[in-house]
Amino acid sequence: MSTTESFSPAHLLEVYKKARKINIVDERIRGLIRSGAMHPVYYSPRGQEVVAAGMGVHLNSEDYLCTIYRGIHDQVAKGMPLDVLLAEYFMKVTGACKGKGGAMHITHPPTGVMVTTGVVGSSMPIANGLAWASQLKGDGRVSVATFGDGASNIGAFHEALNLAALWKLPVIFLCQNNRYQECTAYEDSTPVESIATRAVAYGPNMAGVRVNGNDAEEMWTAMRDAVARARAGDGPTLIEAMTFRYMGHYFGDQAPYIPKEELEAEMAKDPMITIRQQVLDSGAAAESDLDAIDAEINAEFDAAVEFAKSSPEPELDEVTKDVYGAA
Repeated sequence: MSTTESFSPAHLLEVYKKARKINIVDERIRGLIRSGAMHPVYYSPRGQEVVAAGMGVHLNSEDYLCTIYRGIHDQVAKGMPLDVLLAEYFMKVTGACKGKGGAMHITHPPTGVMVTTGVVGSSMPIANGLAWASQLKGDGRVSVATFGDGASNIGAFHEALNLAALWKLPVIFLCQNNRYQECTAYEDSTPVESIATRAVAYGPNMAGVRVNGNDAEEMWTAMRDAVARARAGDGPTLIEAMTFRYMGHYFGDQAPYIPKEELEAEMAKDPMITIRQQVLDSGAAAESDLDAIDAEINAEFDAAVEFAKSSPEPELDEVTKDVYGAA
């Protein structure tokens, strides 16, 4: 299913704004870590900004997102405020999870960021549960599960897609295929050329599409159709968004497993450079407008850092709160 709305320069600018925010947040966080001002476990989304931005522009705050520990780009794209996000990275009590979740376990229900999981592939069955609740309530919400290519090879992937197709759940499975599952190349672990082709196995209720996730129009269009399909009750969609990871799996990983020539070839196609030029060529914004966008994002980041730094540390008794205990 698709809508009649077509991709326009205004939509391009909207995707750019989210992608650039992700890009700046990532650059600034890596700078804080290098300076010693912050000490989180960090997973850079560099190279995957447009994928998340193309997703985020189609979702509202009431829609649900289940992402993974490499999901800061998804969280920012979903609209999570930078102050509570960074406060969690600084492990302060004002953080989204009161400093107890850290970078790998962030939730923020007000913006629909329902879970950030450290368990590979677990975003999918959780998203199914949320989508089932929406279906029962008839509230029109869409659930999105994001995951990497490696997660498509585990049991939770099959189980989640099978059940979603069986019940025609309003859920979108967004595989961000960056071609490396931690240190293993895609072709060394996955026997099929395209993950999207696996959708066929779940029958006519499951749509499957493979797109260039670094292309704003392709990503925007795929999400437009998937969201419309889900809201209409027509069932789930598996989107395989092809992209590339420019940094190591985690901050400090030099990624020797990625051939130098492959990395150089991909970085020559930097989606952030491409989308910026597309915005300028489209007439949606001028250089001065883009500079103003940068200034606004940097100011928001600076304010968030000040908020986080000035926030108190959790008290010791916080460790016993928000947990289950015996009656």
